[in-house]
Amino acid sequence: IDESLFKAMLRKLDFSREQFEKNIKDFSGGQKKKVLLAKSLSEQAHLYIWDEPLNFIDVISRMQIEKLLIEHEPTILFVEHDSAFCENVATKIIKL
Repeated sequence: IDESLFKAMLRKLDFSREQFEKNIKDFSGGQKKKVLLAKSLSEQAHLYIWDEPLNFIDVISRMQIEKLLIEHEPTILFVEHDSAFCENVATKIIKL
């Protein structure tokens, strides 16, 4: 994992520098989810597979994640129920 990239992504997801020192067990469900998404992206894989990445995420954080994905353009296969988010970040969509 690229720690500097990980911290940069957390900053873009509205984490303060003080939160970097906190134990993850003290975070809310949404904060934990954002940490996991930032960790995943900072591993710099060729393909990410995410299942409902926006669960437990508030509206502002959803917009931050959307902006992060548009900026970094990772290749992701994901399942998501938020159709507006999908339309904004996906290049191809399969609806079931």
